[in-house]
Amino acid sequence: MTDGRRIHILNPRLANQIAAGEVVERPASVVKELAENAIDAGSRRIEVELESGGARLIRVRDDGSGIAEDDLPLALSRHATSKIESLEDLEGVASLGFRGEALASISSVSRLELTSNVEEDPRGGWRVVAEGRQMEPRVSPAPHPRGTSVSVRDLFFNTPARRKFLRTEKTEFGHVEEAFRRLALSRYDIGWTLRHNQKTLHQLRGAEDAASRERRIGALLGSKFLDNALHLDLETGGLRLWGWVGLPTHSRAQADQQYFFVNGRVVRDRLVAHAIRQAYRDVLFHGRHPVFVLYLEVEPSVVDVNVHPTKHEVRFRDGRLVHDFLFSSLHRALGEVRPNAATADASPAPSLAVAGHEETPSEEVQPRWQQQPMALRHGEQEARPGADRVRQFMAGYHALHPDHEESLLTPQPAVPGGGAAETAWRERRQHAEAPPSSSPALPEDDATQAPPLGYAVAQLHGVYILSQTARGLVVVDMHAAHERITYERMKAQVHGGALEAQPLLVPVSLAASHSEVATAEAEHDAFARLGVELDVAGPETLLVRQVPALLADADVEPLIRDMLGDLERYGRSDRLEVRINELLSTMACHGSVRANRRLSLAEMNALLRDMERTERSGQCNHGRPTWTEMTMNELDKLFLRGQ
Repeated sequence: MTDGRRIHILNPRLANQIAAGEVVERPASVVKELAENAIDAGSRRIEVELESGGARLIRVRDDGSGIAEDDLPLALSRHATSKIESLEDLEGVASLGFRGEALASISSVSRLELTSNVEEDPRGGWRVVAEGRQMEPRVSPAPHPRGTSVSVRDLFFNTPARRKFLRTEKTEFGHVEEAFRRLALSRYDIGWTLRHNQKTLHQLRGAEDAASRERRIGALLGSKFLDNALHLDLETGGLRLWGWVGLPTHSRAQADQQYFFVNGRVVRDRLVAHAIRQAYRDVLFHGRHPVFVLYLEVEPSVVDVNVHPTKHEVRFRDGRLVHDFLFSSLHRALGEVRPNAATADASPAPSLAVAGHEETPSEEVQPRWQQQPMALRHGEQEARPGADRVRQFMAGYHALHPDHEESLLTPQPAVPGGGAAETAWRERRQHAEAPPSSSPALPEDDATQAPPLGYAVAQLHGVYILSQTARGLVVVDMHAAHERITYERMKAQVHGGALEAQPLLVPVSLAASHSEVATAEAEHDAFARLGVELDVAGPETLLVRQVPALLADADVEPLIRDMLGDLERYGRSDRLEVRINELLSTMACHGSVRANRRLSLAEMNALLRDMERTERSGQCNHGRPTWTEMTMNELDKLFLRGQ
């Protein structure tokens, strides 16, 4: 070395302090590491106690298996663990902690004391602390019930440069609470308690059944999360995905309610994030973030959790399979969200496309409210409308509009300035075949079941449709709703068969890297299915000879490069589909019924029935809601009825 220093071995404390820089960022990091050790010990109850946001004290107690007296000196040593012994163990590790660094690292930057007992007799406990530059462990008797307690005091007291990066007590506790929330969501079978400055903030009992799990989610994320979420439970090819995904109408400005667990371990993975983002494409309003609590279960041997010291990242052996499974499961589930009858609980579960297979999922796959949008979820506690109530509803509708049958047959005069697409749509709806009897455009005299969106009673300012339902009142944005209906039909037509392709008059030459050329060769069939002919013209040259006809005028080079990047990173690309869908969305917008267009009752009711049959009809192409509902209870409260 230039300064003449000799190579030497770092003393254990300094080495552990360097390691602490990887795993101990703030008090929340300490809570995570200690709680994961408690989980691995088979605990049924875990208590987390803090003072001053964790900077002064962090104490984690559990009732797990404990640590034997003879093992205590090793507990605070680096690279000491009971969870793996060989490379084979590491490749299939199922425990949360296994590196053997956490306790040693934490004790090097704090005053750590560990007390444990493996016996039921509380008099048989032992305490261990590490002291001095060499971090020599000192063991002494200490009464303690079966389990382990770890107290961490004065975090970063001996590393001032690290301590000054700690934020305010409120901020640090916010991070701890978030870490606690992730832990509590990762293991429902464990009872969790969180105290801060002698105040109990969370006390969660073990949750063994679905109802108690949902109560825990409500306590941690708020009742609105469950009121606006779909429940999933899908399994195929050794992969299982279950949990809750929020409706597109229940999004947030920040990505602060997104929890994804792989084999019980919370992860932040770009492949997972990409698959979920694709699933919410064109149903989420711009700049908004979906909410979800999802659990992926795979064989431990097919996922590498030893990618990052904090174990927040994972690597899948077959990333494409996982990506496609996540995307197809969520995309289909969100597509099934549509107005659904409140009495449809007995209807069979829909078939969900999972990783290229058609499966009929179990009853658990259905959301607990049968994939009904937010408005129909409200007031779930109300009794379902009986036949008599629906007959009264129908009678009221007939009383309001005794001439509704005439309106179905009598064309309305065209409004000056109306678009040809609007007139064509209205004429098509007036002369179309009768819809299925389960959802008639207009009510029959003896009808005993009202459709989910009810029947139109009026048009408001040429923009909104007011519809009376068995539960109350529905308001529909007619342009937004028709835009989604038209868009979905166009997508089905374009993507349902082979895309119409158009050869380029002059092929586009792309200078490419070796990895891009290799990806183009490996994914030749994938490009061909999308209407793209991409040939390898040299070791660093690609030729684009054909593209979909809809994109004949598009800038081809950046599109192909983005697709190659996606295929290399995720094993899948939706760039081409997105570009095509953008054009279809624009066409659907211009071809949909416009505002200030007067519709007959028959036309309005036909639009409502189309909404009930169309996927993703709860949002327009831009992610805005297409309808909302006010129940009779909500209307009564608005006018103080019954108070």
